[in-house]
Amino acid sequence: MTDLLFRDDAYLRSCEASVVAIDERGIRLDRTVFYPQGGGQAGDSGQLRLADGRAFAIIDTRKGDGADEVLHIPAPGTTLPAPGDAVTAAIDWERRHRLMRMHTCLHLLCAAVPGAVTGGQISDGKGRLDFDAPGDALDKEAITRRLNELIVEDHVVSPRWISDAELAARPELVRTMSVKPPMGQGRVRLLDIAGVDLQPCGGTHLRRTGEIGRVEVVKIENKGRQNRRVVIGFAG
Repeated sequence: MTDLLFRDDAYLRSCEASVVAIDERGIRLDRTVFYPQGGGQAGDSGQLRLADGRAFAIIDTRKGDGADEVLHIPAPGTTLPAPGDAVTAAIDWERRHRLMRMHTCLHLLCAAVPGAVTGGQISDGKGRLDFDAPGDALDKEAITRRLNELIVEDHVVSPRWISDAELAARPELVRTMSVKPPMGQGRVRLLDIAGVDLQPCGGTHLRRTGEIGRVEVVKIENKGRQNRRVVIGFAG
């Protein structure tokens, strides 16, 4: 297991850690600020630094075998640290912040578009959600306008937890049709945008919607009889 520091504070840029193990899949630390790919959000990149000044580039971060195991994937050909080494784990903050902005905005998109979510992806500078919605129900300009209204209103964004039993009693909180929130650990993490959106999510997010900045709906695509893909990006 890895102590997932990003779960409690997504604004942490670095932490001190120890190398637990290394294999062909990646480097495991006892604690980390690196978010592993999951929930549609890309994994973090950055570097691990030793006390002697040597640095190891981390090009991606993935989930390991356990629920809280994180694999830090080094650049090919890297001379790796050894188990037991103390390192400073530092993410590429500018990239992470863009991912946080986009992920938070996709929660606003859930509030702006009716219908269940059938898929989604968050990448650097762009994101998309797929909705189970008829073709004439989505208007590009109207969605753009509503998203920017919610951003300017500067709603508070905060994580909180709900028990498995409470989530089972409130199935309306689960917006995604294809991916169900992880249960069986006793509790599930929710992302709460005050007065706007509340749903299970384990990703990294902003503290307020005003930090997102202006966005626009880039395009709406037909991906099936009632499956519509809404792609958004940062404006300007």
